[in-house]
Amino acid sequence: MPGSDGPAVIRSTLRQQIADALRDEVLGGRLEPGQEFTVKEIAEQYGVSATPVREALVNLTAQGLLDADQHRGYRVHEHTLADYRSMLEARGLIADGIFREVAEHGPPREDMRDALVSVRRRGEEASRAACAGDLNVLIGYDLRFWRELSALFGNAHLSEFLHRMRVKSWACAVTHLRRWSESDGGDLRGALWSRHTELVDALVRHDPCGAHAIVAEYNAHSLSLIERLATA
Repeated sequence: MPGSDGPAVIRSTLRQQIADALRDEVLGGRLEPGQEFTVKEIAEQYGVSATPVREALVNLTAQGLLDADQHRGYRVHEHTLADYRSMLEARGLIADGIFREVAEHGPPREDMRDALVSVRRRGEEASRAACAGDLNVLIGYDLRFWRELSALFGNAHLSEFLHRMRVKSWACAVTHLRRWSESDGGDLRGALWSRHTELVDALVRHDPCGAHAIVAEYNAHSLSLIERLATA
């Protein structure tokens, strides 16, 4: 019966909304690594029942953003530099798969070119935010940029895996970036990677080697920056 799916759909939507909100809290630095909380606390914060909260927290734990503690509830996962290096390596391998698709199937189709124009706009916003040192805006546009770009090439499973890797790597990096930007003299302007549009242009030109070089430079830049801030 059509009506029988209503409550399940509503609960699923609420669970996802809570998961998205908590993910944004982590990326925004409002939930810091090691910070603990319970299902009850989150349910009271959002004014909802415990069931969708518990489901959202289980989902975020499966994604590696939270750790579950049987007796204390949940805590924000504390990523190490070794974790960050591994995430960048995984991101690079998936990106190489995307570029392999470009190399094997020739220049983008006309409909794909139109879609790349939309992705390029996301890249322009991400680049502006990076140059301005606006971390909140950058993270949002950067995640959308890569999700839409990866969806055009390869398969949906790889696209979803890449998105999760990028969320986790931002969760790791943002701790160091925010601490530095909030310290005396810390300024992110000009320190963040901003070559999103160049990557799109390389794919439009059917230049997988150029695209690979841009992403390799991105990963090297990101790793160098986070390692420097972590040891500062």
